[in-house]
Amino acid sequence: MTELIRPERLKRGDTVGIIAPSSPPKTEQLTRSLAFLESLGLNWKIGKAVGKKERYLGGTDQERLDDLHAMFRDPEVKGIICARGGYGSARYLEKIDYQMIKENPKIFWGYSDITALHQAIHMYSDMVTFHGPMLESDVAKDDFDPLSAKLFEQLFQPLELHYDESVSPLTAYSGGSARGQLIGGNLSLIASSIGTKFAPSFDGKLLLIEDTDEEPYRVDSMLTQLRQSGVLERVAGIAIGDFKYPKNHKGDFFYEEVFRDFFEGFGKPVLSGFRIGHCQPHFAVPLGVEAYLDADAKTLTILPGVE
Repeated sequence: MTELIRPERLKRGDTVGIIAPSSPPKTEQLTRSLAFLESLGLNWKIGKAVGKKERYLGGTDQERLDDLHAMFRDPEVKGIICARGGYGSARYLEKIDYQMIKENPKIFWGYSDITALHQAIHMYSDMVTFHGPMLESDVAKDDFDPLSAKLFEQLFQPLELHYDESVSPLTAYSGGSARGQLIGGNLSLIASSIGTKFAPSFDGKLLLIEDTDEEPYRVDSMLTQLRQSGVLERVAGIAIGDFKYPKNHKGDFFYEEVFRDFFEGFGKPVLSGFRIGHCQPHFAVPLGVEAYLDADAKTLTILPGVE
């Protein structure tokens, strides 16, 4: 297993860059979220493309790519936090300067559509990234949970994270335990990467999956894609994060039925119920570090993501 580069920890007074790699954030909500960064003792720079709109995208692909590159190149910027997800980060993966990112490792934080960037940066820049709540889409909301806020502390000091049922109830669909590099994120983005050069190596990894606004049959379809492409047989274990039903979900079929169908008798640990994803609290985790999943004890332990 290749050990990825852990970025340097943040210090109070550091500057972070804010970018919108996918869809455009709402300006009022993004502005509201800045008070949280201030409470962490951080300054910020906002990318030039943030606030721009190009159809359903936050500016053109080139404008969003330029922001990503500019923040990694800027020596004053010590970390990068995404404003929101949506759609579009996969559109420019082949144009990213991965060597430049590898030479300027720093904290990169986001989730949902940002999964495409997590996977690509792991593969081609050999760098740990962070799956955590974003500014406009999460931090700015009235229901932003204190635990979600507390987990930003892992950026300021190396913290080993321990998740058990004191955080949320957990369900084991398949028992056992496994150790491996934690990868993954949004199931839709993982599935759509299969067959491209941006699909990660799944061998011996612990795979985190989460998603939102997908009917159970769609989750079934995506897991079928992972099974038929050999992904499920190659991973060491699976951590199932939050899955949120569409607003018009009729309640006739449920995610639990899908997970039982795929994972009962799986022969590897599969633990479900993690509050990781489009939810509050959102338990932020580093991706690309070693973790230990114990479905019998119902725990997930994750090594620190920063130096």
